[in-house]
Amino acid sequence: MNGAQALFKALTRGAVVALVLATATPSWPEDGSRYSLTRAAQDAGAMPAYHLGAGRLDGNPGRADVRVDGLSGVPFAQAGGASGAAGGSSMGGDSGQANSQSEQGSLAEIGHKLSNPVSNVWALFTEFDLFFSDGNVNGGDPKVGGRMLIEPVMPIPLYGRGENEWKLITRPTIPVLFSQPVPNSLGNFDNLGGLGDSTLVTMVSPPAGKWILGLGPTWLFPTATRNAFGQQQWGVGPAVAVGYATKEWIGFVFPQYYWGIGSTGGRDKGTPDASFLNLIYSFIYNLPNGWQVGTNPTITYDNTASSGNKWNVPVGITVAKTTKIFDLPVKLQLAVEYSVVTQETFGQVAQIKLNIIPVIKSLIKDPILGGK
Repeated sequence: MNGAQALFKALTRGAVVALVLATATPSWPEDGSRYSLTRAAQDAGAMPAYHLGAGRLDGNPGRADVRVDGLSGVPFAQAGGASGAAGGSSMGGDSGQANSQSEQGSLAEIGHKLSNPVSNVWALFTEFDLFFSDGNVNGGDPKVGGRMLIEPVMPIPLYGRGENEWKLITRPTIPVLFSQPVPNSLGNFDNLGGLGDSTLVTMVSPPAGKWILGLGPTWLFPTATRNAFGQQQWGVGPAVAVGYATKEWIGFVFPQYYWGIGSTGGRDKGTPDASFLNLIYSFIYNLPNGWQVGTNPTITYDNTASSGNKWNVPVGITVAKTTKIFDLPVKLQLAVEYSVVTQETFGQVAQIKLNIIPVIKSLIKDPILGGK
């Protein structure tokens, strides 16, 4: 069994296990305690993607992430716990059913907020990708690769509280490449591993009701361990999030553009100043019991690439379930994507994505600048 087959089997088994776990609905603690999610932050269901362009990898910052506060006042502990513990009550069965419904409602709301790029929920996004690349330099079957993206989402309260709160959305992304196919000559490839370029989105989000609004700079750091894995330069540009959310669905676009502002000492001769776009577009519909379905791919554009190698435009479907694992709210998300436009020389044509997104405790609960 070669490395690609082993990776495919491992990711497939992981996806199956994740969906099996997602169907479980363990009960919340019965001591009346509320899980500390006052400021959990999460991403909107799109993660960064790295596509191999003409001769190098183009870093693609991922999706929007968010932070949430209060979760509409729905407690995470069981409702009516004291009543259920009284014993001998003829309403015991109804109480248990109410508790289960309350828990499912809370988890569904967490999942909904984790799909919002400017919510106030802190979370640790981890994404495992199995991707397939092809192009003119490949004389055989599509090349298979694997990577992991680590993306903690940390919305920091700036001013005000509740519906009047201003937030600073911070989301660093670190790509870990397990097996990246890199062409070295016509028809020949090396499967290499290492780190890619890291990015950091810092975006201010004002209170806007049902609207999703965010604006700020996004940063590119030359952390790639191989020249083929990065831009070999520092970069900065604008990040914008615009969308709308209701109780039933959420939709938004989240473009991030990068320009190179300084190179590292090991930059290859002839490598142009970076100028590339990552655009996440997402629409997620809420289903009963914490399930969600929708789409959230990332479109990429490289202004420095040759004609026919600038764009990669994927479409796909995403299924997600928010549940509890070891008393911790976790969102499990599986997506399949296919690129209707891809780089002619060599680029990503399809991928399978598995996201495991645990909610983490907020380290900053009070607004830095005060306010009510």
